[in-house]
Amino acid sequence: MGENAQWRSAAGTDPGKVRTRNEDATLDCPQLGLWAVADGMGGHRAGDIASQMIVNSLAELNQPQTFDQRLLAVRKCLHWLNRRFSQELTVSDQNGDNIMGSTVVALLLEGNRAACVWAGDSRCYLWRRQQLYTLSRDHSLQQQLMDEQHMTQEQALAQPGSRALTRAIGACERLRLGVLELEVQPNDVFLLCSDGLYQELSHREMGNALSLISPQAALARLLDGALSGAARDNVSAVVIRQ
Repeated sequence: MGENAQWRSAAGTDPGKVRTRNEDATLDCPQLGLWAVADGMGGHRAGDIASQMIVNSLAELNQPQTFDQRLLAVRKCLHWLNRRFSQELTVSDQNGDNIMGSTVVALLLEGNRAACVWAGDSRCYLWRRQQLYTLSRDHSLQQQLMDEQHMTQEQALAQPGSRALTRAIGACERLRLGVLELEVQPNDVFLLCSDGLYQELSHREMGNALSLISPQAALARLLDGALSGAARDNVSAVVIRQ
């Protein structure tokens, strides 16, 4: 795993100012070249268990030899968890209150290869040459309305239920993951975060934080920025840089 010594990272999570329970979970494994953020479905009893199971299962993956094998292992792990969460739903009582689900965004790095895998609206950002790029695309009704009905972000947000997720781990029997592969360039910085973070910060504020040399300093700036706002949701971030 010597190649992964090139990556430094920092992860943090906070319940925010309103919620008593933190349903977010983070994974920070530079030695494995693997990081993740999971955001348990708000209001459901098992949201915190679901997000923790996701990061624990990813951390315990046997590390196959090649990057492609490792990416496949991450995807298989998430599909297995989806089946398991879906089964929890079918055996529980039918009032819908026992849904066990979570978003996930995971990043795999090795050498000059990167892969982002996600379900839901937790995001992966790339800070490259003073520009912030959103690598993941939200699996949400809001994004669907923007894509299919050509609505602006403001129009889509105004629709009832626009925050609803169209995909998540445990949301339905058949899971379709988002996957994006890209080539890493020198000085790239990656950010994984839950919606509780990016809903509180502008792209400029996020970019200013990610331009800091230390991942710990960048993380602190991001969390402080989000928590200085309303922070109605749990707030989580992982910063990864060379």
